[in-house]
Amino acid sequence: MATQAPRPETAQTLDRGLRLLHLVAETPGGVTITEAAQRLAVGRAVIYRLVGTLVEHGLVRRDKTGRLRLGAGVLQLARRAQPLVADAAMPSLRQLAEDVGATAHLTVAEGGEAVAMLVVEPSWTQFHVAYRTGSRHPLDRGAAGRAIIAGRQGRGGPVVSEGELQPGAHGVAAPVLGVEGLEASVGVVALVSLDVSVVGPRVVATAAAVARALA
Repeated sequence: MATQAPRPETAQTLDRGLRLLHLVAETPGGVTITEAAQRLAVGRAVIYRLVGTLVEHGLVRRDKTGRLRLGAGVLQLARRAQPLVADAAMPSLRQLAEDVGATAHLTVAEGGEAVAMLVVEPSWTQFHVAYRTGSRHPLDRGAAGRAIIAGRQGRGGPVVSEGELQPGAHGVAAPVLGVEGLEASVGVVALVSLDVSVVGPRVVATAAAVARALA
């Protein structure tokens, strides 16, 4: 049996650095050097070296207690990526807003919060929900956030909410599945009750269209 060629040291270092970055990103409370070494099954000296490089590039920082947290450099990368994601999703969200007559949105997970990345209002309705890009709310409240949680569990069906974030507002959302590194949902919010049997499949189809656009 042929043995697998050893991974070049530079590739191994890059892999470990990226895994460390993912670990820090997925741990809202931060991690210590020891915890990171245990989770990644490498020595503390390796983590110290990786942290030094990541700190130098602003991707990781150490707080007052010494725990590793995401640095401002990650936010800069995210801001550069955001317009690309929004541009890809815009046509599908525009069509959804016009078809349903409700405010459509693309929402992403950021830590324990759901953040509205893109909002599209219908052009023909007299009244609609004003929903600002950048709006935040707990991930476990509202259809958009709970749809992201459902996506983590592999469930792609529509999620419904009523008055959870704004009195009188009705929401329907579905997760965007199959896009590596992106936890997101597509949804609509309206001032009137939405017929889930009609709107639900439309939202799910739009979420799938956004996933294809971003794949």
